[in-house]
Order: sequence, then structure tokens, then C-alpha cells
Amino acid sequence: MSYVTEQILQSLREARISKGFSQRELSARSGVPQSHISKIESGGVDLRMSSLIAIARVLDLELFVAPKKSVPAIKSIIRSSIGTHNNGVSDESEPISPAYQLEDDDD
Repeated sequence: MSYVTEQILQSLREARISKGFSQRELSARSGVPQSHISKIESGGVDLRMSSLIAIARVLDLELFVAPKKSVPAIKSIIRSSIGTHNNGVSDESEPISPAYQLEDDDD
């Protein structure tokens, strides 16, 4: 399993746990079989885009493709959004980073 895949799977697992969902509950809400969720989280099966989208939406996550040059602005918006959800108090202890991003290059 690649490092990138591990990052995505870890993000999904952490989001499920933070929501307090069991794999069975996530299955019921997303329509993805519990056995498949287990295999996805353990890296035992390739993650299909349709399953990823269904699971992400239940976990209040959104997938998007953005131009690389827009990433700093997107991170800024996310940081300010988190600040407003925490009564205006920004929590700088957890850096905002996507589950996956392309490596930086100098083009």
C-alpha cells in the first residue's frame, strides 16, 4: 500500500472514530457494506471513488480537485472556518492539511 493511500485511509478512519460511528453504523448510513469498510480501512481492497465519496459525505467530508496554486487560499479559508466554529478561537495546535496532496515542485 502506498503512503498516499495510507494517509487517506487513516483520515477516513479518524473521521469515523471522531464521529463516534462504528463500521456497522457507517455502513448503514453510507450504503457501503461493513465488510468493505473494514477492508478499506485495513488497506485490503482498492478504494473505489464511489465508495470514497459515499463514506466521505457521511463523515461530513468533501472531496475536491483544486488547482495547486489555489491550495494556500483554500487552507486559509478552512482555517478561518474552523475559527468561527470554535467561537472565534483558532486552534493552531492542529495544522490544516489535506489527506493527500501532490508533492511540491518548482514549476
